[in-house]
Order: sequence, then structure tokens, then C-alpha cells
Amino acid sequence: MDKGDPVAAVEAAMVAIRRRQTRRTFAVEAGGPDPVQEVLDALEAAPEPLGVSGVATALGVDQPRASKLVAAAVSAGLVRREADQADGRRTNLVLTAAGRAQLEVVHNYRRERFAAAMDGWTPAERRAFADLLTRFLTALDR
Repeated sequence: MDKGDPVAAVEAAMVAIRRRQTRRTFAVEAGGPDPVQEVLDALEAAPEPLGVSGVATALGVDQPRASKLVAAAVSAGLVRREADQADGRRTNLVLTAAGRAQLEVVHNYRRERFAAAMDGWTPAERRAFADLLTRFLTALDR
């Protein structure tokens, strides 16, 4: 890698981030029940209620794997199944109070780690980083 090439530097950083995400480092360090945390993250991020198939799509796994993950989340008391009021054939997955609490623990832990990584940065540097990272991720989705 050419260290002078900013695009190559971004690629290397993104690969490192992806490796951490694959290992679910923050969720595991925060005590989250990995890989059940993936289900919680998917449900929280979804703009509308998800069933098992929606979780499979969100996580990029097959339906049987998603079903096992959801079952583990239900058994852990983090998610409950609820009949879809608009379509009685569908079952939606809903975060329980314990699931929302688990998400809050992981969010707080992540934020603490991010703040520690930015220790010594000025408020302007933190804002610029947040703005540029958000802009970068938005552009990737185009």
C-alpha cells in the first residue's frame, strides 16, 4: 500500500473496521450475547417491523440461520414474537425491555470507546470527522 495515497489509506482503515465488525468486538467486550446482538442491531435499525425473513435479509444470512439467531434472542428474553396486526399470517419481532437495555449497554460502550479513541481531538476535529465519515458512508450507498 502506498501510504501517501489517501484512498488506499481509507481502504485499509475500512478493512480494519470490517474485521472488527465481523468479530463483533464491541458487542462482545460490552458483554452482549454475540451473535444475538446482530439480531438486536437489525431490529433497531429497521424502518419497519421485521420477521425472521427480514432479519435474514438484514444480516445477509439464510433463513434457517436467521431463525436460529432469532430463537436465541427470544430465549434470552431480548426479543418477542408478535402477531402483525395488518397481516395475521405474519409474525413481527419486537425488542423487549431487556433487548432495549442490552442495546443501550452496547451503544454506551461503543460511544465510550469512540470517545477514548478521539481523546485529545479538539471539538472541531471530532465534528469534522463525524461530518466527513457520515458524508463518506452516504456516498457509498448511492
